[in-house]
Amino acid sequence: MSLRLQGVSKSLDGETHIHPVDLELKKGTMNVLLGPTLAGKTSLMRLMAGLDKPDTGTIHWDGKDVTGDRVQNRDIAMVYQQFVNYPSMSVYDNIASPLKLQKRSSDEIDAKVHEMAELLQLTPILDRKPHEISGGQQQRCAMARALVKDVGLVLMDEPLANLDYKLREEIRDEIPRLFAASGSIFVYATTEPEEALLLGGNTATLWEGRVTQFGPSTDVYRRPLDEITARVYSDPPMNFVEVKKHGAVTQFPGDQTARGTADQLQLPDGEYRAGFRAHHLEVGEGPLDAVRFDATLIVTEITGSETYIHVEVAGQRWIGLVPGVHQFEPGQELQLSLDPRNLLFFGADGNLAGTPNHDARKRGA
Repeated sequence: MSLRLQGVSKSLDGETHIHPVDLELKKGTMNVLLGPTLAGKTSLMRLMAGLDKPDTGTIHWDGKDVTGDRVQNRDIAMVYQQFVNYPSMSVYDNIASPLKLQKRSSDEIDAKVHEMAELLQLTPILDRKPHEISGGQQQRCAMARALVKDVGLVLMDEPLANLDYKLREEIRDEIPRLFAASGSIFVYATTEPEEALLLGGNTATLWEGRVTQFGPSTDVYRRPLDEITARVYSDPPMNFVEVKKHGAVTQFPGDQTARGTADQLQLPDGEYRAGFRAHHLEVGEGPLDAVRFDATLIVTEITGSETYIHVEVAGQRWIGLVPGVHQFEPGQELQLSLDPRNLLFFGADGNLAGTPNHDARKRGA
């Protein structure tokens, strides 16, 4: 079983929402669509579901061309950011409703409702109405109604975005269990890189309607094939600095230098843009072979257990993430360090240097 998109694109009122994309999602996989708001995640899901018809290309389900098939004729379930339950029905009847439409037997319906309720921790509230339960329980009810159908494709469009932090964490922990138990193809849209990593599986990064890379989530995170993917898969966005590579030495602004890693030594001499994530920037001297910078603090953001620092280094603005709570003052001078092993080098074309096969971003995993 697989879902395959070939050359699929979509425009509306002269504006391109999805540029031509080739993507293959295989049976029993978790697939995350990661990108900022308006990147094209919902548009791509609507094409997968059959809610919209592509302008170009074809969509194949299990080898069959379903490009023109209506959503009602496809083996799918959808869970939206704005969860919807039938207000006059109990939680039990909400979950049972798609099975009743399928004319399943009463015994089968009862067994499957209780199985799903147990998995999503809804058993104690099966007799309640939606207005009598919490927002998190309502979202789980909507998820149970979608998942109880045993469909081949489950589309989840930012299903946790409207929940508070604790509820998001609880349900996020449940989703991999649901995925493992179902054997379906899961597609989960999110704006949060951390959520994509926590869910695991594969990630497709999207930017302005383009799928920039697709593959195992940790691979895409650790080795983005271009600057755009690196920005999408970093929160806050990846820092960049102009560097010069000559022989075994990398030169940074302010005449700071570092010895290149084994991978970096293979690169041709020349100018590059080096990228690094916020948590790779440390306050203090850092490791023995670290590059050290003199920085001026602009502002701090304390999150509770961590502190974001916005700094200026040699005329460039960077963001660092420091463990713990720190009371730095605007204008304060700081010494920062950066382990050169955490640098990613990008060429003038924006692609990851030293990676010849850039077409890998378009292939299914």
